[in-house]
Amino acid sequence: MSYLVLARKYRPRNFSEMVGQEHVVRALTNALTQQRLHHAYLFTGTRGIGKTTVSRILAKSLNCIGADGQGGITATPCGVCPACTAIDAGRFPDYVELDAASNRGVDEVQGLLEQAVYKPVQGRFKVFMIDEVHMLTNTAFNAMLKTLEEPPEYLKFVLATTDPQKVPVTVLSRCLQFNLRPMAPETIQEHLVQVLQAESIPAEAQALRLIARAARGSMRDALSLTDQAIAFGSGSLQEAAVRQMLGSADRAHVFALIDALARGDGAAVVRTSDELRVQGLSAASTLQDMVAVLQRMAVQQVAPDAARPAGDADPDGAEIARLAQAMPADEVQLLYSICLHGVDELGLAPDEYAALTMVLLRLLAFQPADAEKKKLTPPEAPALAPVEEAPVPPAPRQAPAGAPAPLRLPVRSAENFKEKQAPAPTSQARGATETIEIPVHELPQQPEPEAAALAVPSGRYRGTQDGAFWHELVQQMVAQQRISALTRELALQSELLARDGDHWHLRVESASLNQPVARERLCAALQEAGQAREISVEVGPVADSPARRNAQIAAEQQARAEAIVRNDPQVQQLMRDFGAKIVPGSIRLA
Repeated sequence: MSYLVLARKYRPRNFSEMVGQEHVVRALTNALTQQRLHHAYLFTGTRGIGKTTVSRILAKSLNCIGADGQGGITATPCGVCPACTAIDAGRFPDYVELDAASNRGVDEVQGLLEQAVYKPVQGRFKVFMIDEVHMLTNTAFNAMLKTLEEPPEYLKFVLATTDPQKVPVTVLSRCLQFNLRPMAPETIQEHLVQVLQAESIPAEAQALRLIARAARGSMRDALSLTDQAIAFGSGSLQEAAVRQMLGSADRAHVFALIDALARGDGAAVVRTSDELRVQGLSAASTLQDMVAVLQRMAVQQVAPDAARPAGDADPDGAEIARLAQAMPADEVQLLYSICLHGVDELGLAPDEYAALTMVLLRLLAFQPADAEKKKLTPPEAPALAPVEEAPVPPAPRQAPAGAPAPLRLPVRSAENFKEKQAPAPTSQARGATETIEIPVHELPQQPEPEAAALAVPSGRYRGTQDGAFWHELVQQMVAQQRISALTRELALQSELLARDGDHWHLRVESASLNQPVARERLCAALQEAGQAREISVEVGPVADSPARRNAQIAAEQQARAEAIVRNDPQVQQLMRDFGAKIVPGSIRLA
């Protein structure tokens, strides 16, 4: 006889054998006992949690006739009558399972509904089970709506889907919906213990814990992994073999990574990541294990009693409690978020181990280098020091004539300065605020804008007799768009040396600007403006040009703007009280 896999061999045959779905079992059991039966049921949930199994048990409950052939509708099908055995074997004519993933068209649904007009052949009810019903087309859904709403009294619909969001509301409103939940790892582990005891297969508890976590809420996946682990381990389940089969990192590596991050030891993080590469362990599994450990660490920090698992003693509990004390709570939350999002980043990198290292080192990059580790248990509050009276400031010096008047400001400390202003003080508190005189110009005096603007290296700008006239003329021609492109640059970069009647002599530094076309267009623009009729351009050093004058004007305006900001009383107060600084280049003209 061929081997029957564990997932099929240990499929529940009645509601009492169902695991992890007590809320569904209770509702269906009460409905069957009280004979309050709906005509359509919808079971939703992830893969491998019992949707098809519940459907078959429900079909047996509706058609069971008992071992003596005299039974009726029951919540505990006998499992030995012809109806129960035929449904278990998949050959009961009145129980039809339709896979909507491969039969999603309107023709398949119409073919199924054509059977609805005929009464059951052997059983008490016809049961139509449509699996993955969300895969049906809109036309197929519309075709079954009327029958789904008012089926014959002998017909029951059972729909199952892993994605109820894709099922039309018109279908949902016609069904009694049950959401089957993913199973907890502890529930899966307990069931695996019973299955392996029945199979007489030895297994380590930690190996079963690894399989239960890897199943991610699916009992079918857990039993399939158990089958694989039995074959991998030659008939037994050992932790080392199961860990190697799953490609998951040893918890020792996970603890070593978290401990290194808590100590800020980047070299240890890289070294441990390289060990994972050498051993061929999964980077994604490592991050997932870290997420699980960090979640327990966070719970340990907030509620130590709730972090202890029920049942058998957890071998990782002591290490998790130690790490929870070693890493501050905010860093635990940050690392949890980094690892959680880092799982999705592994597929984007060409080397998943390099991506793993980068994900782990991200915490050290965001961690202040000189920040003290925050303690989880707050220290005893120190006794409040007596409030010292503010020293009486010395009398302000007599300001020279013409100096700005001193600014009166309330005495404030840096601790009281917050981004959001506190509520306005009452009149009594406002009257008690002490004010002192603080001279506005206590900072080093900055040069006046004119002086700062004139502090230009010699040779950059030297005014000439015709420089102002030439600058004004060029600005007018540019504003009137008489010159553009290369001609405009020639005019801006050139210096007017002499005006000999209708002949003007210019000089430019760059030979690339002294092009015949540019000279002709500039001459034409000057003629149109009623100026020179002929120009000559030579190449040589330039002392005064419109471009240099424009740069001079811009520098003066920038220096004037910086002086206004620097001499502002509020800015000076921030610089004096809190050590604020003006970032160079941050003041820009609009």
